[in-house]
Amino acid sequence: MCAAMMAVGLLAAPGAAQAARGGAGEGAGPAADAALGVGWSLKPTGTDARLRGLSAVSRTTAWVSGSKGTVLRTQDGGRSWQNVSPPAAAGLELRDIEAFDARRAVALSIGEGEASRIFRTEDGGATWTEAFRNPDHRAFYDCLTFFDSRHGLAMSDPVDGRFRILSTDDGGRTWRVLPADRMPEALPGEAGFAASGQCLVSAGPRDVWLATGGASKARVMHSADRGLTWTVTDAPVPAGDPAKGVFGLAFRDRHHGLAVGGDYRTGQPSPLAGAVTADRGRSWQPAAQPPRAYRSGVAWVPFLRPVALAVGPTGTDVTLDAGTTWRPLDEESFDTVDCAGPTDGGAGEAAGATGGATGATGAAGGAALGVGAGCWAAGEKGRVGRLELN
Repeated sequence: MCAAMMAVGLLAAPGAAQAARGGAGEGAGPAADAALGVGWSLKPTGTDARLRGLSAVSRTTAWVSGSKGTVLRTQDGGRSWQNVSPPAAAGLELRDIEAFDARRAVALSIGEGEASRIFRTEDGGATWTEAFRNPDHRAFYDCLTFFDSRHGLAMSDPVDGRFRILSTDDGGRTWRVLPADRMPEALPGEAGFAASGQCLVSAGPRDVWLATGGASKARVMHSADRGLTWTVTDAPVPAGDPAKGVFGLAFRDRHHGLAVGGDYRTGQPSPLAGAVTADRGRSWQPAAQPPRAYRSGVAWVPFLRPVALAVGPTGTDVTLDAGTTWRPLDEESFDTVDCAGPTDGGAGEAAGATGGATGATGAAGGAALGVGAGCWAAGEKGRVGRLELN
């Protein structure tokens, strides 16, 4: 059986999956009947910081960042965490982090004026360099993304009526503000949400997308030239209020993307909290069956082209059809999610998920569904989970 088909089978057959695991596994929560064979296994971090920044390097290595200037790193699958927080970031909100490997990472702190800073490490967090400090009190940086280990962007809420974009071409060592004349004008009240590090995302060597909210419409902006020129499209998710909009984006390639969001206020309904595109974001369609509540983070599962995860304070949802329909997976509270392709033990079966049959059906199925590929989630009270078979 193809590994990809086995993984989808684990999700599609709740009765068989429940019988196989004999009840709810770690992290399954009250939605065990919907976990369908996989769920989040919590990995204690030893901190109570809210972790909204996450970068999955592999199944064993991940970085998280968040409140109180916190940066943590694991290299053993979450069994232990090293506190590698930048000393100069104490008290700052590190809402986004992008890691290239176990040693190199770039972290962004948010806030008005000088609270927005970018830090960089090349030695696993033993030392950090402050690469950028925002000199403009009107700017408020929310998210960053990298196309490769050299080229990256960061985005600020509008300044003089347009979103501001920072660019680096040396791995984050230096940054410069890009011209704003080819950026669409912002709507009144429009801004980005620094909720999951996913309001600015990239795919391939030049394409990048920016998510907005807080205005009369939720929108997604797209650039095909690393932020020099932009187009904008309305997104069919809740809008019309400062608490509503697109909170997270994910693109599996240049064409196919997912948007999630809604109303982040506790207890507020968020119908139509998911949307999909298959044309690089030129148009967006609402999910036929959206996530069941507000979702702040979303990620594609490697090697399973139609499978993705969406997370929020009330749980995790999974799609098996590229965002058209979503179903409950878990009820753990998370703010952000990220998946990495496997680079270590057990990767062989997962890597074959797009290519055909493997000998180890069950193991391959689990690996393909982010178990071998390395899907991680992070959120409040230092909570971090890794997707595993129940």
